[in-house]
Amino acid sequence: MKRILLTILLAYLSFNSIAHEGEDHGAGKKAVTRAASYFSSEALSDKYEVLIKYGEITGGTESILELFLSNAKTNRAIDSATISVKVVGQPNLNFTLTRIDAGIYQLKGIFPANQIYDLQVNINSKLGPDFLQVPKIEVGKKLEVAPMEEHAHWYSNSWLWAIIGLLLGFLLMYFLMRNRYRKVAATAIIIGLLIPTASMNPTAAHEGEDHGAGAVKSGGLSNAFIVEKESQFLFDIITQQTGSGNFYQSTELLGTVTASPQGQAVIQTPQTGKIVSLRVTPGQSVSKGQTLATIEQQVEAGTQIDIISQRNSLNAEVKAAKVQYDRLLSIADIAAKKDVSEARARYEAAVQNLRLLNANVGSSAGSTKMISLTSPINGVVGTFNYAIGAVVSSGQTIFEITNLDKVYIETQVFASDIAESNKGSRFVAFSTSDTVTYSLRMISTAQAVNTENQSQRVIFEVMNPGGKFKIGENVRVLRYGSNRITQLVIPTTAIVDINGKPAVFIKDNAEGFSISFIQKGESNSIYTAIIKGAEPGERIVTGNVYQMKMIYLGQ
Repeated sequence: MKRILLTILLAYLSFNSIAHEGEDHGAGKKAVTRAASYFSSEALSDKYEVLIKYGEITGGTESILELFLSNAKTNRAIDSATISVKVVGQPNLNFTLTRIDAGIYQLKGIFPANQIYDLQVNINSKLGPDFLQVPKIEVGKKLEVAPMEEHAHWYSNSWLWAIIGLLLGFLLMYFLMRNRYRKVAATAIIIGLLIPTASMNPTAAHEGEDHGAGAVKSGGLSNAFIVEKESQFLFDIITQQTGSGNFYQSTELLGTVTASPQGQAVIQTPQTGKIVSLRVTPGQSVSKGQTLATIEQQVEAGTQIDIISQRNSLNAEVKAAKVQYDRLLSIADIAAKKDVSEARARYEAAVQNLRLLNANVGSSAGSTKMISLTSPINGVVGTFNYAIGAVVSSGQTIFEITNLDKVYIETQVFASDIAESNKGSRFVAFSTSDTVTYSLRMISTAQAVNTENQSQRVIFEVMNPGGKFKIGENVRVLRYGSNRITQLVIPTTAIVDINGKPAVFIKDNAEGFSISFIQKGESNSIYTAIIKGAEPGERIVTGNVYQMKMIYLGQ
């Protein structure tokens, strides 16, 4: 029985050796790397960043290279620039430069021999003139070819040997069960079941082993990655140099834009009537006192009869007074002066009464008068849907005039913020149409409390150039405290979330970027102080950070 157990144990050990056959566990194992598809060389100054990319080029033949020119601080492509390229030590070699796209140029020329050259690049643009030397243009160098992976043979598959071991175990169990050694058979069954289990569990079989320094954990992301210059220009990847700065901690409030007391007017008709003329159109700018429309007042038939009757009576009175006055004038020599004066006064009073009636009712007996609607303020006419001939009722709104030169912003401020506001806080507002901030002037402190959230309504006044703020618009209002913070600061928009941790992307060279996890300090909606994870002078990605995050996660 001991001999049988020893035989089974030797079979188990030999199977474990087969399962690991062909693996290299030494430190000399290298990870397979992708071969580069081009060569590159770069130069950097305080104004420009120059990157030259090229493939395999040979001396004595025409060589084509790509030159990328960008702002050293912002990484924006520089399009309108004058560029000349010379070979250091060989000024007679000429190269032609052709613009391909914004910041991308094609360089053509002939290098005389297969050797290393340095290029001198002279640049002049809005940033000013500069000179850069791009080193090590390797003419004649060949690109490395990536080694092909070795394919495993079918007979080296550990799963195949595990299945064979399992079948052999069952076969051995079958013969032993027919033997008289029942205890030996039970032991063989247990060992036979353990053999495939140990062989098929790669985690247990490899636990605690060192597979060399070049091994990479599965699923890990490298902190450094490459973003080609073409992609940087395409996605408009913008950078900004970090540095110490001063900023104030802020609190964000929600505000609603309302019209100022002299900034909105509602034009209503005082009487029922018909629109006989329109002098303005929607969106038209009007001045104070300008006529907007004319309304012809409408009356009922009974009133029209009364008007006609009164007009007839006044006309008869005027005629009678005139006849009497003319008669007395003809006999003025013998008539008393008192009678002549009374006749003249009667005639003038009748004429005045007729004139007043005509001024109020007009020449038509079907209307009482023409009503002119004028603008009480300077502003812009809002949308209306009335046409000439439309009948409007008394008190009906015809026009709305809005003046956006000065508006009010109503905010809901809590008691703690009100206390800070009294210590010299500064308030600014952001318009949704641009990123410019506008200073606010508090004109009314809280006079009432919102019962729902116990906030207080505070009203601010803001000058509104260009009509950036619209009536009813919700805007962001920032309250800056009086405590100034001096630290390494970066734009808040540059910070991204990677697996629940704040991080920034740092540009290391022309096409090399790295991710750095940071520890944040005080912040507001514009700037954030960095305690750890960034150094002054580094170029932090601030524009299209989301695209950088996608590129990083997709590596």
